[in-house]
Amino acid sequence: MTTEVSVLRVFTDGDGKFGSPLGVVSAGGTPVKDRYRIAAEFGYGETVFVDDPTPGVGMACAEIYTPAVDLLFTSHSAVGAAWWLRERGISIRTLQLRAGVVGVGYAGELVTVQVFADWTPEYMLHQLDSPQDVVDANPADYSACLAHCVWAWIDKSARHIRSRAFAPELGVEGDEATGAAAIRITEYLGRSLTITQGTGSVFYTGWRTGGWVEIGGRAVHDGRARIA
Repeated sequence: MTTEVSVLRVFTDGDGKFGSPLGVVSAGGTPVKDRYRIAAEFGYGETVFVDDPTPGVGMACAEIYTPAVDLLFTSHSAVGAAWWLRERGISIRTLQLRAGVVGVGYAGELVTVQVFADWTPEYMLHQLDSPQDVVDANPADYSACLAHCVWAWIDKSARHIRSRAFAPELGVEGDEATGAAAIRITEYLGRSLTITQGTGSVFYTGWRTGGWVEIGGRAVHDGRARIA
């Protein structure tokens, strides 16, 4: 049996550059026992398996796998799954993940999900003096035992920040587009933000009361792969 994997990049900039790769698989006909193997052979950090919603219901179900574990939630996979469904002509209002149900929104080319911040790992947040200081930050200067996010204002009045995330213990060796860090800094600052992270990935976040955060962005399709 051959499995087709759609290859996306999620949280790109407005020109479709940057973002983090994601594999998306139609869950129908893919046994659970094969999902770790598919994720391992595909080779990306996350592969999300998506069930089409029942017609007229507006809610889809998805499960997120790495080569070693299945995850309760990542914004990267949630936004990517919702974007992939819309590209197939299926718009949804909610997405059921292992962590719980997330609200889904579509605004032009942007896809958003509304999530509970405590579903994500905690980050130590470090405000630096300038965006260039963020770019120049050395991950070796931050404890490898903790997850860190360094950030600075690009334009405070426009709520636009520059950030990078270092979290090797969470499997985040690079820092291109770490949604958990974007969620945590939005919760900490208590305001909606535009976040440029890594080398150029872009998040749009909305602060909500009660520990909820909306996070969204763009995605692009980079082709398909087939795994036997």
